[in-house]
Parts: sequence; structure tokens; C-alpha cells
Amino acid sequence: MSVAIGPSNPYVASRNPGVATTPAMLKTLANLFRAKSVQAAPAVPDGTRFYVIGDIHGRNDLFEALILEIEEEAKKAAELDLRVVLLGDLVDRGPESALVVANARAWRERRQVDIVAGNHEQMFLESFDSTQVLRHFIRHGGRETILSYGVPEARYNEATIEELQDLMQERVPQEDRDFLSSFDEMIIAGDYLFVHAGIRPGVELEEQSREDMMWIREQFLDHEGHYPYHVVHGHTIFEEVDARPNRTGIDTGAYRNGRLTALVLEGTSRRLIQTVETNGVITVEKKDRVA
Repeated sequence: MSVAIGPSNPYVASRNPGVATTPAMLKTLANLFRAKSVQAAPAVPDGTRFYVIGDIHGRNDLFEALILEIEEEAKKAAELDLRVVLLGDLVDRGPESALVVANARAWRERRQVDIVAGNHEQMFLESFDSTQVLRHFIRHGGRETILSYGVPEARYNEATIEELQDLMQERVPQEDRDFLSSFDEMIIAGDYLFVHAGIRPGVELEEQSREDMMWIREQFLDHEGHYPYHVVHGHTIFEEVDARPNRTGIDTGAYRNGRLTALVLEGTSRRLIQTVETNGVITVEKKDRVA
């Protein structure tokens, strides 16, 4: 059984400030799937395949290689309804955030691509209006994002914080800002919940705060009890995919370790596609099973 909150996706329910939803609708959705959450093997809806991609952080080289691999697989799966979910943090730290945003926008025009908002998108967007947030953004990889939009490094280095805001207004297209603002807070598909950072244990889905979904760490990661769904998340870097009974973390450190991960979900099966950069060479690695 599937329930749609978003207008365009019959398999996925999303929570987005721009989508008309109510707490009652989310509570009904949670109740519908709560019984499934205790299954040992969570599943996505029949006839679908989901490619869930972890934090990209400006590594457009890894992202483009992963897009190509997924599209090659898609050619051999015409009978399936293929869905892509990006878990946020498209920007910052890596060198090509602007290109990542452009490629994500272009991919969504030709395939069903749903995106959840990460804390780095939040900082980026708020930096246009707050110099305090802009300072915080710069300390956490925002410099690379601003430079990726064509701001000369010498001009960046000489600019005051107010001048940097002006440069961002000048260089970052409104279309990109609107695109980043459109991301969902969470996405639900079958027995899975996709969110950037995680959710707070013991809090109903409709009562989860936006801050927790973008920023939470220890309280979520250390919780060993059941969640209403199996949670797939990014935000926290792991050397390898962190597969637990109640959650799976797939941020494998694209900007730090040179490894970008896609978790592939079909029925109850779980496998990996990873694009890996070693000494400037990108390869594709696959793992047929995830615990």
C-alpha cells in the first residue's frame, strides 16, 4: 500500500514546507506503515527500484560517474519504476558545488529525482540574508561553494563579509536558490524513511523538528531501538556503509575519502554502487549485498 503526500510521486511521501501537508496526514501515514517497521527485511514498493545517494559535497566528478552508472543500469530495467533520492549536502567542501547543483537540476528534468535538504543547503540559503550565518557557512566549506560560482579567489580574499553577500547575490542564480529551497525534509517509501541526518528517538514523525532532521547525531546514531521505519541517512561520515538493524548511514566521505555511495533498494534486496577516486582516477565498485 502506498500513500502520496507529494503531488507527483505515487510511491513516495514527502514532508516539504512547500507541500500542503498536515500533522494528521503524517500521523495517518506513520500508523499505516508502523506494523511493517518491525520486519527484519524492510522493502520498497513492488515494481520500484530506489537509488539513494549520500552526501556529494561538491564532488561533481564522483557524482557524474555515479549518474552514468545508474543510467546504464536503467537501460536494462525498463520494466521497473526507477527512483533516485539524494540525501542532501550537495554543496560545500568539495570544489564543484555549482556543477553538482546544475547536474542535479538537469537529472531531475529527465528522471524522478527526489532530494532531502541537508544542513549545508540550509546554511547556504540563510547566508544570503545573515552575515552571522555566512561566517559559519564559510568555516564549514562555504568558501569552496562561493568560488565554484565563478567568484575570483583574489576578489574573495579581499572582500568584507558584506561584500561576499553581494557577490553571492550577483553570482548564484535565483534558479539555483529556488531549487535548493524546494528540497524535502523527509521522504518515505514502503518501509524506508530517507532523511539527511536522522530523527529524534521517541518523537512522532509529524513532530520531528527540521533542525533535528538536518543536524542530529549522537541521540539518533546511538539509539538501538526501533524507529517507525528503517532510516537511511547521510550527514555523519563512515569509512564504510554503516548498516544497523534500525538505520543505514551512507555518507562515505565523498569530499574527504573520495568515495560516493548509492544504496540500491529493490523489494527487500540492498546493494551498493560506489564511485571511488584514487590518485585522480575514478572507478566504480559494486557490492551485491548489504547486511
